[in-house]
Amino acid sequence: MKQIDITTKYLNGLKTRQTGNLIVASVTKEALVPVVSSLKNTFGLPLLSIKATDERKEGKGFVLYYLFGIPKSEVSIALELALGKETSFPSLVGLMYETSLYEQEIETFFGLTAEGHPYTQQFILHENWPNGVYPLRKDFAWNKKVPTGKGTPYVFSRVAGEGIYEIPVGPVHAGVIEPGHFRFSVAGEEILALQPQLGFVHKGSEKLFEVLPFEKKLKLSEHISGDTSFSHSLAFCQALETLGGIEVPKYAEYLRVIFSELERLANHFNDIGFILNDTGFAVGGSIGTRFREHIMQLNEGLVGNRFLRGVNTVGGVTKDISEELKNHMVELLDHLRKEFDEFVEIAEDNETVLNRLQYTGILEKRIAEDHGVVGMVARMVGIHKDARVQYPYAGYKYLHITMATQSSGDVYARYRLRIQEVRMAMDIIKHALVAIKKEKPELSVKAKPLAKNALAVGITEGWRGEIVYLVATDEKGEINRVGVRDPSFLNWPVVPFAVVKNIVPDFPLINKSFNLSYSGFDR
Repeated sequence: MKQIDITTKYLNGLKTRQTGNLIVASVTKEALVPVVSSLKNTFGLPLLSIKATDERKEGKGFVLYYLFGIPKSEVSIALELALGKETSFPSLVGLMYETSLYEQEIETFFGLTAEGHPYTQQFILHENWPNGVYPLRKDFAWNKKVPTGKGTPYVFSRVAGEGIYEIPVGPVHAGVIEPGHFRFSVAGEEILALQPQLGFVHKGSEKLFEVLPFEKKLKLSEHISGDTSFSHSLAFCQALETLGGIEVPKYAEYLRVIFSELERLANHFNDIGFILNDTGFAVGGSIGTRFREHIMQLNEGLVGNRFLRGVNTVGGVTKDISEELKNHMVELLDHLRKEFDEFVEIAEDNETVLNRLQYTGILEKRIAEDHGVVGMVARMVGIHKDARVQYPYAGYKYLHITMATQSSGDVYARYRLRIQEVRMAMDIIKHALVAIKKEKPELSVKAKPLAKNALAVGITEGWRGEIVYLVATDEKGEINRVGVRDPSFLNWPVVPFAVVKNIVPDFPLINKSFNLSYSGFDR
């Protein structure tokens, strides 16, 4: 859709401009709620992210950007709310609950108040972070140690009653996983409530994007969530390519599809195995990790490392795949497909496995919709969200991609969805390998200067779900702000709803079936 069509249809009466792949519409505080209500409720546009910028130097004060996607369109909408000298903005929680965490994040990192937000507890930063220090403001001294101060203590919800007690778990766990604290309220073994506390691996990524040299920013994007290095760096690159007016060679776009699906395969294989292992079906865990190891070794053979780092670059990719390796990949996938189908059939025939998976950890569709979940967590309750289909990018634009869904919302649905996506990923890779033969083997084009005072968004579908990068440049065309939204940011808050009414021993299984990123949430 063209800018004039989008403005007329969705933003009638608002002043708009196009920058990068965004139609930016200026809104006032008074107009924000009705405009958002129209986009969400009248037109059904999905909220992609909410990010703030510090533009006090430019005389605009703090500015909030509310990003909405337009499925099947090459552009998205950004509502721009410039606060000027004010430091408060209207909360949208009453209208869209999924805005809750975004508003808490903005309050914690920018010191802006979401008026009417019912829950204003400090977010991600822990109680030793001093009050009144806001790390995403431009005047924050990023390279000086923040003195440990008396901040705001984290307050856990309490469930009172006879026979009810609490079980604290973490942040250090018995397994080799990232840190996170979980506070259970239980009666006997039944879980009445769960409250997670995250933020233990916050690394200040969005501030680092502002200050690191350009060549190190791409590496930083690969470390937002380490098991999704390729998809995160791809979203970042796509935003920069938009700002630079770069058209990536079609050959490189197909390679990006292949690498994206290899990343998806490795992680789905791993999770399928671990889900089965947590049911007590140990051989399933072993076979799942063996499948993953095949893909990880393939990755290393293709690009020199197991996590597909250093492959994306602004303008394309840095690694090609030889004809010999392409043929080997097809043979390996055919072999794994046969073994995988046999493996799934054996697991499905195990009554103990099915008994543990079915009706465990059910997430209701209404809860998922209210929280705006994305990726697998959305698709396993029948919500159709997949950036490869809704916002086709890279070589996905040229391939017919379907969307795998389930409906029961339990661990079994999350397990079955992964099985569907494993098979789909294999098919997508093979189709891309056929299509790429018709293209000129060009890996990349030369990078160009980025547009000045501009905005662009990059969207990819990581194996967990939709990844969104908002990139803004200054008057010199240098990167001024990078706002990252990992799928786990939206999906972590629904885990407590899936856990309630289950027993404590089922929590590891339920948690693994979501397998969300601590690092991606904390950033």
